[in-house]
Amino acid sequence: MTIELTRGPDTPGAYTLRLNPAAAPTNPWTEAQNAILSDAGFAAARDTIGQWPGYAPTPLVALPDLAETAGVASLHYKDEGGRFGLGSFKALGGAYAVARLLQAELGKALGRAVTMEEVTQVAHPDLAAKITVCCATDGNHGRSVAWGAQTFGCACVIFIHATVSEARKTAIESFGAEVRRCNGNYDDSVRAAQDTARREGWFVVSDTSYPGYMEVPKDVMQGYEIMAAEAFDALDKPPTHIFLQTGVGGMAAAVTAQAKRRWGDARPVIVLCDPDLSACFLESFRAGKPAVVEGDLDTLMAGLACGEVSALAWAVLEDHADAVMAVTDAAAVAAMKHLAFPTGGDPAVVAGESAVAGLAGLLALAEDAEARRLLHLGPDARVLLFGTEGDTDPTLYQDLVGAPAATIRKGAA
Repeated sequence: MTIELTRGPDTPGAYTLRLNPAAAPTNPWTEAQNAILSDAGFAAARDTIGQWPGYAPTPLVALPDLAETAGVASLHYKDEGGRFGLGSFKALGGAYAVARLLQAELGKALGRAVTMEEVTQVAHPDLAAKITVCCATDGNHGRSVAWGAQTFGCACVIFIHATVSEARKTAIESFGAEVRRCNGNYDDSVRAAQDTARREGWFVVSDTSYPGYMEVPKDVMQGYEIMAAEAFDALDKPPTHIFLQTGVGGMAAAVTAQAKRRWGDARPVIVLCDPDLSACFLESFRAGKPAVVEGDLDTLMAGLACGEVSALAWAVLEDHADAVMAVTDAAAVAAMKHLAFPTGGDPAVVAGESAVAGLAGLLALAEDAEARRLLHLGPDARVLLFGTEGDTDPTLYQDLVGAPAATIRKGAA
């Protein structure tokens, strides 16, 4: 049975909610899914990243007053704004995938197994310097790949699309990468990176996957699971619901995988949240298979402006994501302001525009009895959100919220 609700067209709180009839808590975690994301892969990522200088779990912030506004028992927000000084959770994925790629390529050059310690200590600088990694990005993933390349000693070229801000371009360049701007949207820049890498003999380190390119994105997603595990470990009780912003879906799939492997049939309800101007998961659930959203995808939530789902993410989420919402840019800005200027005793939180689609989705449901019933989102619900970035474009953040991030953080201190 197909269930889809559309509320308030052309209003800030407008949204579409569609249930995924293929998903169920009792769906098994399959061998194919375990080949993408596994306990063994997670342990390797955690052991590696946990030894990097500056590693520390990011804060899990309790927001009881906002929970009351949303009509739920508790609300926790995993604030990734301070991750490795890069401003987003992406530091866990791109840089880890660079390290794994270098480990493999250095091993080929040396004719022996290379340890991760050799990679992280740049034990073979001349060989590493001959390797070039590249990727397409709307900002945060490219920053992570560039940081990983700089940290581990290889060269890096990053491709950005037409609407990526100059501030994000400059931030990537600060880590020593060459940045090339392409015409078109994010998906066009993905193709440009792949085509150039093929000609030049470079290595693509992408956070999306597509036919013929599957292995590296698994490492990216496996790194993201660390964020999920940190949050789950910090909670006294498991969440009943997790609202996750999408983009290509790698982060959402990683969190969902960690939840499913940890809790099995007792996993939380998983709700995906797309920007309505790039709602590739909504369209894919409508089609029952990966579907492409065409056009410029010009959402304010630039980090989620993706028209094509990751094949690997789809392989996880088609079975284990219970619903998808499409939310507006206006709702995202309102969510940013809710976090920056809280009512009651909640702490202030700096959240970038691509960090809040999950919160926007939750708040849109506050007064919608039918939607809440469909999602079993009652007053006893315990909701978890992942704030995947801070003010990665400080000027844009100030323009949207009305105050600089430094002022918000000072008020929270």
